[in-house]
Amino acid sequence: MRPPALIASAVLLAALAGCGSTDDTSSTLSPNAIARIEAESGFPPKPDSETQARFITALNSIDGEIVTGKEMAVDWARSSCSMVKDRPNDQAKLVDLTNQRFRAPGHLDGFGKAKATKILAAVRKYICPTY
Repeated sequence: MRPPALIASAVLLAALAGCGSTDDTSSTLSPNAIARIEAESGFPPKPDSETQARFITALNSIDGEIVTGKEMAVDWARSSCSMVKDRPNDQAKLVDLTNQRFRAPGHLDGFGKAKATKILAAVRKYICPTY
């Protein structure tokens, strides 16, 4: 059984951060190990540059303030896919979670239900279309 997305994301972040170790001898995970952990956590593969550009364009068409950092927006989307995978038919909950995930200065409570619905559609279309 796969752990809940929030726990899986926390585990992934801890693994990527090297568990907070400052020891110079600490090892880092290989790209293959990171990809395996991400896949097990419900993250889709990183999109190619063309798909990423289309996704960013879609977000900018919704609201230019969503994309405060291109990589961050893609990372938020990839982690959102684990929610989509866990609750593919719970649109109301997914919109709520998307609104919580995608924030920016001036939008600390998210972008609202209407924009979160559009953000979620872009996530599904460009980042995890098979979920």
